[in-house]
Amino acid sequence: MPPDEADNATDQRRLAELARAARSGDRAATAELLRALQDPIYRFALAQLADPDAAAEATQETGLRLLRAIGRFEGRSRVTTWALGVALNVCREQRRKRTTQSDPERIEATPDRAPSTEAVLGLGEDQQRLHDALDALAPRQREAITLRYLQQLSLAETAQAMGCSPGAVKATVWQALRRLRTTFSGEEIGS
Repeated sequence: MPPDEADNATDQRRLAELARAARSGDRAATAELLRALQDPIYRFALAQLADPDAAAEATQETGLRLLRAIGRFEGRSRVTTWALGVALNVCREQRRKRTTQSDPERIEATPDRAPSTEAVLGLGEDQQRLHDALDALAPRQREAITLRYLQQLSLAETAQAMGCSPGAVKATVWQALRRLRTTFSGEEIGS
């Protein structure tokens, strides 16, 4: 087993232990579990929402929901799969709210004080183009690509987090990759 996979397996075992202890009411384990999940949830939310403030809000809301639901976590999936599934639902809700609450006057009056996603992620030009291309994908395609490749979930875990079949994930990923290839065809990365 390569070192990265061994580290990931160890991390997953530790998260599973923390989740079991948290289900039993161990407050220290609950706090440690939420701390361990905070960074992956934030990165996922930022990739979904492309707004550091919204990602922070989604991370906080996800933590609250995980805290309320820990007693119902049965361990049938990896803890990260479960947590990212909750985060995905929170991000979907936030996107829906932003869409229904869009008020042009309010948007124009809002100061642009948030740092750019590029600044937050420390992205170079090529990485920023990739991030922009991901932002241009349909939300479901972006979710599938983010879970499958950026969060490195298996096909089955991605399907579980998205609430669909592995076949639907394959089709969605294929469509997203085709769109990304089209976006980057003719462009030379690094130029």
